[in-house]
Amino acid sequence: MTVLFDLILRHGTLVTPGGIVRTDVGVRDGRIAAIGDLFAATAIEDVDMSGLTVLPGVIDSQVHFREPGAEHKEDLESGTAAAALGGVVGVFEMPNTRPSTTTDEAIADKLARARGRAWVDHAFYLGAAADNIAHLAEWERLPGCAGIKVFMGSSTGNLLVEDDATLAAVLKAGTRRVAVHCEDEARLRQRRTLAEAEGHPRAHPHWRDAETALIATQRLVRLAEQVGRRVHVLHVTSAEEMAFLGQHKDWATVETTPQHLTLAAPECYERLGTLAQMNPPIRDARHREALWTAIAGGIVDVLGSDHAPHTLAEKDQPYPASPSGMTGVQTLVPIMLDHVAEGRLGLERLVDLTSAGPARIFGIAGKGRIAIGYDADFTVVDLKAERTITNDWIASRCGWTPFDGKRVTGWPIATILRGRTVMRDGQLLGQPGGEPIRFHEAPPSHG
Repeated sequence: MTVLFDLILRHGTLVTPGGIVRTDVGVRDGRIAAIGDLFAATAIEDVDMSGLTVLPGVIDSQVHFREPGAEHKEDLESGTAAAALGGVVGVFEMPNTRPSTTTDEAIADKLARARGRAWVDHAFYLGAAADNIAHLAEWERLPGCAGIKVFMGSSTGNLLVEDDATLAAVLKAGTRRVAVHCEDEARLRQRRTLAEAEGHPRAHPHWRDAETALIATQRLVRLAEQVGRRVHVLHVTSAEEMAFLGQHKDWATVETTPQHLTLAAPECYERLGTLAQMNPPIRDARHREALWTAIAGGIVDVLGSDHAPHTLAEKDQPYPASPSGMTGVQTLVPIMLDHVAEGRLGLERLVDLTSAGPARIFGIAGKGRIAIGYDADFTVVDLKAERTITNDWIASRCGWTPFDGKRVTGWPIATILRGRTVMRDGQLLGQPGGEPIRFHEAPPSHG
């Protein structure tokens, strides 16, 4: 008997929880309905994936899309378009917008702004601040909320949580995993004169040195263990942090970024200037190799791009007045596929870092694996395709990437979101149809 699906992807190489297999996958009502030989089945849309690799949809759990307040350099539509073009099906957006996302109304506002404009599925972090601690436990469970974000180092508005008493109060307020930017604010203030005296971004990793990050990470983990709250340490950059975090995995999960795995000081600052400036900084090759060792050892749980665009005019300001941050959501997949091609990590480990890992540590419902009953989210890639990343390809409003001119092996060919192809061969298709990401600990509202 012929079985009708909405979509069949045929003859692709699928990365599944059971291994890498060459087979078919059938989709019905936005979810995976069958995996295996579907030779006798029919579908409304039938696509031959021969020669291509089908990954679970990639989730980028750290992006800054600048809306509201700085739409001249990014907004939710352009940022999610960049995600879709790069093979990313879901994003967690950060709260340091203007105004900061520190209230239930601000979460609702971002969800409303994304409706009908976002190309991929999305969730929004609620920023912790001294004046909203009493509400965090309630608001972290709002539909579409990715959880709580803490800035221990300088940020915008009232988002800085620099002292242990306030941080402990935040950690006591709620149950979901808290994502934290770990840089010690007191040490940053003490060392800023290093950056001002040098006047060149090559000073950035000396001002915001590895000790600045380690001190904050140790403070966070100590408090998390005392309080009994799960934490997620964002964009870990140093050998010392990785060594410490490897001894504290009971309560702390770990993120690093493609930029920190790929670029190295001082070369990147000499070549790119302020375009290589981000927080925490790109460090030297010793730290970069330690990050790879931590990936191999299983210390790293997830990759996030920390996509944080600024215009070229803003970046042209003399250091250290120049803002920190770079684009990344569109280049995450090709940069990491190039590392796969060069033998630095396996395809299944990449999937764990970009799909299964985010789903596991953040409690995402229905995403992160190619399995029956899960959302039909797929990142379709050509592992042999050779391409050059260029500024012209970047959909972000700021229009640049630190990887301009980089030749890579491996490229996103299609982005399929809940069974609907939103990008194919570098072109966005249809209209934006992204929806709020669902979480086990933030159930969708009813009524």
